[in-house]
Amino acid sequence: MSQREQWSSKIGFILAAAGSAIGLGAIWKFPYIAGENGGGAFFLIFILFTLILGLPLLLAEFSIGRTAGSNAVDSYRKIAPGTKWHWVGVLGMVTSFILLSFYSVIGGWIVVYLFKAVTGQLNGLSSDQYAEVFGATISNPGISVFVQLLFILMTIIVVAKGIEKGIELASKIMMPALFILFILLVIRAVTLDGAAEGVTFLLQPDFSKVTSQTILEAMGQSFFTLSVGVSVMVTYSSYLPKTQSLPRSAISIVAMNIFIVLLAGLAIFPAVFAFDLEPGAGPVLLFNVLPTVFSQLPFGMLFFIAFLVLFLFAALTSAFSMLEIIVSVISKGDPGKRTKWSWIIGLAIFVCGIPSALSFGVLGDITLFGKTIFDLADFTVSNVLLPIGSLLIALFVPLKMKKTALYDELKQGSGLKRGLFETWFFLIRFVAPVLILFVMLDVLGVF
Repeated sequence: MSQREQWSSKIGFILAAAGSAIGLGAIWKFPYIAGENGGGAFFLIFILFTLILGLPLLLAEFSIGRTAGSNAVDSYRKIAPGTKWHWVGVLGMVTSFILLSFYSVIGGWIVVYLFKAVTGQLNGLSSDQYAEVFGATISNPGISVFVQLLFILMTIIVVAKGIEKGIELASKIMMPALFILFILLVIRAVTLDGAAEGVTFLLQPDFSKVTSQTILEAMGQSFFTLSVGVSVMVTYSSYLPKTQSLPRSAISIVAMNIFIVLLAGLAIFPAVFAFDLEPGAGPVLLFNVLPTVFSQLPFGMLFFIAFLVLFLFAALTSAFSMLEIIVSVISKGDPGKRTKWSWIIGLAIFVCGIPSALSFGVLGDITLFGKTIFDLADFTVSNVLLPIGSLLIALFVPLKMKKTALYDELKQGSGLKRGLFETWFFLIRFVAPVLILFVMLDVLGVF
């Protein structure tokens, strides 16, 4: 077998992992989920879950991946041979498959909006007209499926090139550019007339709006935006050398994630209130608000085109990780088999995602448990599969990995103090499982 691939640099891994974490979860999903759940209170609960659940779980996945140095299924098999724990990796593959099947639909929306912006079809429209254009676009079956395919093809091409020359190289270009333009967008948004109300909505918690559903959504969002519970980070960390500091990498990724979430909120909510739009408008929020904001800027459409390109970058960096976890398992880490399996699995995901792409048009009237196919896939991943995966990982680490070996693994390249390790171990062994179980029982209607 060929030698297993590795990241070529520390920053390459961090940007790739941050790209997986940030993606549409922070930029597309957070603003509308926060808008539906009261703004500031949701944001605060989200940060809390990210720190006490997301960060420990991220570090747990890192520990599993680098200890075993293998794919998401074989990593569990190596650490706990002769057991059924490898099914946690299989669950991660299934979750990633479903996630990318509907995630690629939003990626396709970005592609078609980029085309419309470049060809001038979005110039000079009112906020209502932007909403009409978006509604007409996503309800068109031919367009929806075609652009979803384009997004999947871009994902396949990069993953087929491998870790260093594909995922890492793309992430090094895409992520820094995204940060720079996002900051420019926030500066413009917060200087709009009436923007202060939107800033208050995001940063001033109103706990009267908090319900059990708010807590559930905040936890699901913390999993979704950090890519934990899917074993994606088990896969990514398996390509790491022992000299890399796992704790510092995890903290960097979490900090970047929270920062991007904050920027997304500051870019969207001030504009929402400035133009008297509805903060709880749902998944379409970003596609209706951003064009309105950019239309107020000199050379606004050029800025909007640039942002859409970078928004596409963020979506792709997440998509890379979802496809990579499956490809790495099926190809058994053999670079010679990577291209073939990238195409086979990627196209299978596209086919399975077609019903989600059609959920806003010809299949819009088909519902299961009161949800469209797209919404059901989203709910299943965010509120069922990710918490289950996270619970199993939180149980696996203290049960199947020796505490001394864990400390030695986390200490390599970092000099991690024993007290900090004990805090992390307590969170992953006791706090994380209890909190995850509590929210899962809430999903089942026990409370």
